[in-house]
Amino acid sequence: MRPKKTRWIKCDPGERCFYPRCRPKKKLQGVILSLDEFEALRLRDLLKLDQHAIALKMKVHRSTISRILTSARVKVSDALVNLKAIKIEGGCCEVRSKKAQKRR
Repeated sequence: MRPKKTRWIKCDPGERCFYPRCRPKKKLQGVILSLDEFEALRLRDLLKLDQHAIALKMKVHRSTISRILTSARVKVSDALVNLKAIKIEGGCCEVRSKKAQKRR
């Protein structure tokens, strides 16, 4: 298996965890949303960019973006329907600095 290509993200979510308040934290299961999944969802669903534009921003192939979005949506749907926590962490990502963005 090939190593994953580094994905470039603009929005570093810091430490974020979302959980349903209707269940005790001790009894919660959870899903982990990777940073690249979080960024792809942000760009597609919040900023309304198409997959080609997202692929250019994250410096990966368009088909990779499609797979990332599918995985992210399955995880978020599972968490919402089955009352699970969502934690955002990990992934092979680099955060783009403001300086790198201005040079383009």
